[in-house]
Amino acid sequence: MDKAQNYLAIDLGAESGRSIVGSIGDDRLVIEETHRFPNHAVTLPDGMYWDILRLWSDIKTGMRISSQKFSKKINSIALDTWGVDFALLDQQDLLLTNPTHYRDRRTDGMLEEAFKRVPRQSIYESTGIQIMQINTLYQLLSMVLSKSPILDIAARFLTIPDLFNFWLCGSKQSEFTIATTTQCLNPMTGNWAYGLLEQLAIPTHIFPDIIRPGAELSTLRAPLAEETDLDRIPIIAAACHDTGSAVVAIPAENDKFAWISSGTWSIMGVISPTPVINADSLACNFTNEGAVFDSWRLSKNIIGLWLVQECKREWGVSYDEITQLAKDAQPFKAVIDVDDELFLHHGDMPAKIRRYCAETHQAVPETRGEIVRVAIESLALKYRLVLGQLENLIGEKLETIHIIGGGTKNKLLNQLAADATGRNIITGPVEATAIGNVIMQAIALGHLDTLDDARALIRRSFEVSHYHPNPDPRWDDAYAQLLEGRKK
Repeated sequence: MDKAQNYLAIDLGAESGRSIVGSIGDDRLVIEETHRFPNHAVTLPDGMYWDILRLWSDIKTGMRISSQKFSKKINSIALDTWGVDFALLDQQDLLLTNPTHYRDRRTDGMLEEAFKRVPRQSIYESTGIQIMQINTLYQLLSMVLSKSPILDIAARFLTIPDLFNFWLCGSKQSEFTIATTTQCLNPMTGNWAYGLLEQLAIPTHIFPDIIRPGAELSTLRAPLAEETDLDRIPIIAAACHDTGSAVVAIPAENDKFAWISSGTWSIMGVISPTPVINADSLACNFTNEGAVFDSWRLSKNIIGLWLVQECKREWGVSYDEITQLAKDAQPFKAVIDVDDELFLHHGDMPAKIRRYCAETHQAVPETRGEIVRVAIESLALKYRLVLGQLENLIGEKLETIHIIGGGTKNKLLNQLAADATGRNIITGPVEATAIGNVIMQAIALGHLDTLDDARALIRRSFEVSHYHPNPDPRWDDAYAQLLEGRKK
């Protein structure tokens, strides 16, 4: 594909990262993974951190391999990551400390501390973001209350992709979609929620200017270009939040659908032309995160395949084995609320699932297959709950659910999601985040015109799978159990 336009997407998820080159030519988009690497938390005596320097090393390795494979014919680079976490730089632009992991316990109790200072409703009205203890707002509040000297000397706040963009090209700005995940931004003004931050004694001078998704930041730093054997190509701020990029890649032909970005987290929502901030969205704890082209992602974070990932880690088995065991296990043995705080942190997930079932006076799953089956069925039931809340908020029934991301590989979950919700499910593409990242680069450089053009290109380029619901009254009984809230 000598005439192809090649775009390098760096996509960092909570479990792994990858560099992928997307090539657009001959009216098709082709992607090639050039480097994949793990992303694991590092625990120190004082807390849990991201291994940010190792990630940076792997990013550079991916850049170098991509340059070699594509004979330096790379048009641009864009990077996306998970949300809420951040870095702090000093006045000399030096990283002050390793970024803390959102599952660190420093935010335990921070919601209650925040609400002592600012009512929950006021925080939501100022930000439109789902109240979760992992949010940046509460991480920063924990630093305020602990009198962190790091916060005292910080000169610049950067989210994780903003930090990497700074290291790539020198830009110290914050891209809109990732900035909205922090719960520090006011969706009505499109700027930081300075009043709320001041009420919580969070310093406001550290927050950078906000730029729109698709902006060209600068060019690759000269020493880095030499190190990675690349030209000084543009660095694009695609939708820097991985879900923001993933939603770009949904191969839909209209806007009448719900979507799930399926991975460590399941994020379920719809595309909305405006934020939806009212008493109902607050009661259901929905979030309004920025999307591309002046739209919004009205959605909800659900603990997704994290439970399965933790079981896999505990047992040391493959995903294929663990999924087959679940498929063969007894269905509808018990129901858990996957978002219960019991499941938030690392540590012996199978025991936590069994403990939840025992404490709620349900049958306790005994085998590995039963434990994972309970987790996956319960996740599908949570999809049903959130779908109903979404439909109530927008006043419309959604007949189709698009599932994108790495979690689409779990065919059992896809089918159970169709069965539980009673909706048709369309899954794919698997690498939606990287594809959306590539699409935003192509639009930024003028090689694609509109999002509709991009989605048509995606439909021509990638296969999708369809799952149709199998009626079973036991789903209604299980859903009633979930609604009953049996956890004591």
